[in-house]
Amino acid sequence: MQMKSILETDRLLLREFVTEDLEAMYRLANDPDVTRYTGDGGKPLEELRKVLEERVFRDYQKYGYGRWATVLKENSQVIGFAGLKYLDDVGETDLGYRFFKEYWGRGLATEVSSAVVRYGFQQLRLKKIIGIVNVENKASVRVLDKLGFSLQKFTTYHDSPVAWYVRERATCPLRLRGTES
Repeated sequence: MQMKSILETDRLLLREFVTEDLEAMYRLANDPDVTRYTGDGGKPLEELRKVLEERVFRDYQKYGYGRWATVLKENSQVIGFAGLKYLDDVGETDLGYRFFKEYWGRGLATEVSSAVVRYGFQQLRLKKIIGIVNVENKASVRVLDKLGFSLQKFTTYHDSPVAWYVRERATCPLRLRGTES
């Protein structure tokens, strides 16, 4: 199956998922450390196949974006996913990412999310992007803060306490806080 490349950063390549990525998705979805704050871990392989076919591939066709396979350039391995997802239940586009834990703490979430947000505003012309994060997930809160997202409210989403962040489309290129010259 042909893989459609979407974005590239210094260390990462984002591309559409393909059926051959199912094993990596399975390992990611079944690591309790990775899914600690997501509330959606422990999925059987066949359920993930259904998610890939009925949701992920559909999102690519319906919206022109979705969660993308995130590949580490140095070894061409899928290390997780990142991207945008239109949430039908709230009518908003959400920034999301998830990586295997051996890739945590390397700044990859900020690197890829910066590129994804820029793509959302510049290529897709989205007016705003939200970030829904479990209130206990301090690392993801830091990423959203670095990307210039603002806390809008504390609420419950899918039966979990969350912080709801928003970033409006910028009129200038996305700059990370603390990196302006």
